[in-house]
Amino acid sequence: MSKSTFIRTAALVTVLSICERGLGFLYRIILSRTVGPEGLGIYQLSLSVFAVLVTATSSGIPITVSRLISKYRAGKNPYAERQTVTAAVCITLAFAVPVFLALWLLGDSLAFLFSDERCTQVFLILLYGFVFTSVYAVVRGSFWGNKQFLAYSVIEFIEESVMIAVGSLLVVHMTDVLDGARRAAFAVVISYLVSFTISMIYFFVKGGKFVNPHGQFKPLLSSAMPITAMRTSTSLINSLISVLLPARLILGGMTSAEAMTEYGVVLGMAMPVLFMPSTIIGSVALVLTPELSDNFYRGQHERLKGNIEKALQITILVACTLIPFFFVFGADAGMLLFTSASSGEIIRNCCLMLLPMSLSLITTSMLNSLGCEKHTLVNFLVGAAVMLACVWFLPPYIGIYGLCLGQFLDHTVCSALNLRLLHKKCVRKPVFAAFFLKAAAITLPEAGLGVLLYPLFRSAMHPWLAIAAAAAAMLLMQAILLRCTGIYRLFFKNKSEKNLLAKGLKSV
Repeated sequence: MSKSTFIRTAALVTVLSICERGLGFLYRIILSRTVGPEGLGIYQLSLSVFAVLVTATSSGIPITVSRLISKYRAGKNPYAERQTVTAAVCITLAFAVPVFLALWLLGDSLAFLFSDERCTQVFLILLYGFVFTSVYAVVRGSFWGNKQFLAYSVIEFIEESVMIAVGSLLVVHMTDVLDGARRAAFAVVISYLVSFTISMIYFFVKGGKFVNPHGQFKPLLSSAMPITAMRTSTSLINSLISVLLPARLILGGMTSAEAMTEYGVVLGMAMPVLFMPSTIIGSVALVLTPELSDNFYRGQHERLKGNIEKALQITILVACTLIPFFFVFGADAGMLLFTSASSGEIIRNCCLMLLPMSLSLITTSMLNSLGCEKHTLVNFLVGAAVMLACVWFLPPYIGIYGLCLGQFLDHTVCSALNLRLLHKKCVRKPVFAAFFLKAAAITLPEAGLGVLLYPLFRSAMHPWLAIAAAAAAMLLMQAILLRCTGIYRLFFKNKSEKNLLAKGLKSV
C-alpha cells in the first residue's frame, strides 16, 4: 500500500468509525434516558455474558485470517487465502452451532450466570444472533486481509445504524426497565442479521469462494487460539466483574439496587466516553495490521519501523489531545449527556486512563500482526490480575473507583510489557520517547487554560456554548504548543508529506 493510499484509507476508516461511534454514543444517551441506569445495567450485564460467547467463537479468527491472507499474498498463493477463509468458517460453525443449541435448550436455568436473574431473558434474546455474528467475524477478517476497508467500515456503520433505529423505536414503547432491556436486545439481533446478510453478498460478489480447507486448520488454530484466549479472558473477566463488583459494593454499604445503578453508570455511561480514543486508534490499527504483516514477512525492516513509529505517535497525540478536554468538561458532560452527575465525575477523574488504554490497544494489535499472539496473551493476563486484585480489595473503601483504578493499572502494565516486547521484536528499533514527553507536556498548560476560562464562560452563557468557546481556546493553545514544541515536524518532515495528507483528507 502506497503512503497516499494508506493515509486516504486510514482517514476514510476513521471518519466512518467516528460516525458509527457517534451514533452509538447517541444511542447510549437514548437508553440512559429511557430505560434508566437500572435497565441499562441489566442490558449491559447481559451483553457482557453474551460477549464471552462471541469472543470465544470468533475473536481470534478475524485478525488471524487477515494476517494469514497477507502472508499468502506475499508468497503469491491465492488458493491458500481461500482455504484460510473456508477453514475459519468451518471452525466457527463447529463451535457456534452446538453452543447455541445447548444454551437455547437450557433456557431459564441459565439464571445462575447472572447476579440479577432478569438478565436471563435478555441473554436468551441475544442468543438468536450468535451464529450470524460469529460467521460475519470470519468474513470481516477476509475484508481486512484483502484491504477492503471501505466495505468493512460501511457494513459496520449500517449495522450500528440499524441497531439504533430499531432500538430507539422499540424502547420508547417499553412497559418497565426489563421490557426496555429486552427490546434493546431485539435491536441487537436484527442488526446482526443485517450485517451478516450484506457481508456474505459482498463476499461472493467480489469473487470470494469456499474451497477445500485441508492443511489450513492447524496454522489457523495455532495463531487464533492465543488471541481468542486473551479476548475470551477479557469477556470472562468482565462477566466476573459484573458479579464481583456489585457484591463488593454491597459489602461497602450499598443496597443491591444502588450497586446495580453504580455498575450501569460506570459501564454504560462513563466508560463509553472514556473509550472514545479507541475509535481513532482502532481505525489506525485496522489499516495498519495487514501493512505490518506485509512489512514483517517481506523483511522490510525500515518500513516496519516507520509504520510502528507513526502509529505510536498518532496514538499518543490522540490521547494527549483528549485528556485536557475530559478533565475540564467531563463533570458537566455527564449531566448534559446522561443527566448523571456521578458519570461526569468518573469521566473527569479517570481521564488519565486514556493514554495507557490507547497504547495497550495499538501495541497489542501491532504484536499480533507480527505473530506474537502468545506473548500478548501473557502480558494481558498479568495486567488483568492487577485489575482483579483492585476490584476485590478496593470497592469497600473507594467504591466504584476500585474498578477505575484497576483498569488504569491494567492498561499501564499491559502497554509497558507490550512496548518492551515490541522493542525486542523489531530489527530496526522504533523511537518515540521524545514525542511522548513533548505530547504529555503540552497537556498541562492546555488543561490549565480550560480550568481558567470555562467557569467564566459557564457563568455567562449556555453550558454547550460555554464548552464550545472554552474548547476553541484550548484547541488554539494546543496548535500553538504543537508548533512551538516541533511535534508537527515529527509527522510532516517535508512539504510533500503535508500535501499528501491534504490530498488524503480531501479525497475522503
